Amino acid sequence: MSRRELFGSLCAMVFLVNLARLIFAPLVQPAAADFDVTAASLGVVASAAWLGSASPRLPTGYLLTRFPRHWIVAATGTLLIFTATFTGFSQSVTHLTIGAFLMGLSSGMYFIAGLPLVSELFPTRVGKAIGIHGLAGQLAAVIAPLALSAILIVGNWRTTFFLIAILAAITTAWLLVASRRTDLPEAGSADRSLIAAGKAQWPTILTGIAFIGAAGFLWNGLFNLYGDYLEVVKGIDPETGRILLSVMFAAGLPAFLVTGLLADRLPNIPLLIAITVAFVLSVLALTVAEGIVTIALVSIILGYSIHSLFPAIDTYMLSSLPDHHRGSAYALFSATMMFIQALGSGTIGTAVSRGASYTVIFQSLAVLVGLLIFIMVLMHRAGWLPTGGRPGETPSQSMP
Repeated sequence: MSRRELFGSLCAMVFLVNLARLIFAPLVQPAAADFDVTAASLGVVASAAWLGSASPRLPTGYLLTRFPRHWIVAATGTLLIFTATFTGFSQSVTHLTIGAFLMGLSSGMYFIAGLPLVSELFPTRVGKAIGIHGLAGQLAAVIAPLALSAILIVGNWRTTFFLIAILAAITTAWLLVASRRTDLPEAGSADRSLIAAGKAQWPTILTGIAFIGAAGFLWNGLFNLYGDYLEVVKGIDPETGRILLSVMFAAGLPAFLVTGLLADRLPNIPLLIAITVAFVLSVLALTVAEGIVTIALVSIILGYSIHSLFPAIDTYMLSSLPDHHRGSAYALFSATMMFIQALGSGTIGTAVSRGASYTVIFQSLAVLVGLLIFIMVLMHRAGWLPTGGRPGETPSQSMP
C-alpha cells in the first residue's frame, strides 16, 4: 500500500490536534460572557492550551527513542478523545483552563512524532510534504471561528468539544488501519538519545528557536486575543471579529503550500529572514490601520507571513538534522520554542487586564522581534549560522 494513505490519516490528525488548541481563540468571547468575566482575563485559557502543547514535547522525544512514531501518533488521537470530552463538560474558568491544557497535550505529542514521520515518508520532498501537511492543519484554524459561530446559533460552545472527540475516534481508527498497510520508514531507528542529539545539533536547534520563539510569542498573543483587540481598539463587533480572524487564518492556506515548495528550492536562512521581516511590518501596520477594509487587507498579509514561517522553519530543521538525531533534536527545538510561544496570550492578556494598551504592547513586541532578526542577519553574514539542508538533498544527506 502506498504511503499516501498513511499521509492522508496524518493530515486528518493534524487538522484535529490543531483545532484542539486553536478553538480557544474564537471561544474566548462567548465563554467569557457565559462565565461573566472579561475576555482579556481568559487569555490564560488560550495560554493553557499552548503550554499543554509545549509540555509533552521532551517526554515525547524520549518516547520516540523507544517506540515507533506511528504508535505515538495513535496515542495522541486516543488522548484527544478523552480530553475533549472532559473539556466539553466545563462549568467554570478553572475547569476550562485545565481542559485546555489537557487538550494541548495531544497537539504537542503529535507534532513531535508526526512531523518527523512526514519528512521520512517523503525524504526527497520534505518542504512539499510539510507544506501540504501544514495546509491540512491550517484548515482547522480557518474553520474554527466559523464552526463556533454556527454552533452558537444552534447550541452551546461546549458542543464543539464533543464533536472534536467523535472525530478524533474516527481518525485514530483510520490511522491505525493505514499504518498496518504501509511499508514504514526506518530512518529514525538509530535515534536513541536526547542528550547526544542536543550536544551534536545545538547550533541548529538554537537557530530555529531564535527565528520562531519571539515571533511566535507575539503571534500567540495576537491571534488568541485578536477578537478582543478589534473590539476594544478598533470598535469592531465580536461576530465581525471572528470573520476577520478566519480571513487571517485563511491567508495561511496558500502560505503553507507555497512556502513549503520554496523551502525545497531556496536557501532556508534568507527565506526565514524575509518572512519574519514581513511579519514584523504587518503587525506594525495592523496597529495603525483604520477601517474594516484596511484592517482586513493587513490581516491577510499578516496571516500569510506568519504562516509562511511555520513550514519554512520546519523544513529548515528537518532537512538539516541527520536521521540518527532528527526526532530527538526536533523535540528539543520544539519543546523550547513552544514554551516561549505559549506564554504570549497569557502575558499580553494579563497586561491588558491591568491597564496596558494593546497597541503599545504589539508595537513594542514587533520592534523587539525586528531587532532580533537584525542580529540574525549579522550572524548569517558572518557565517555563524547553520545554513540548513541544501535544496534537493534528502535529510540523511544533509550535514550533521
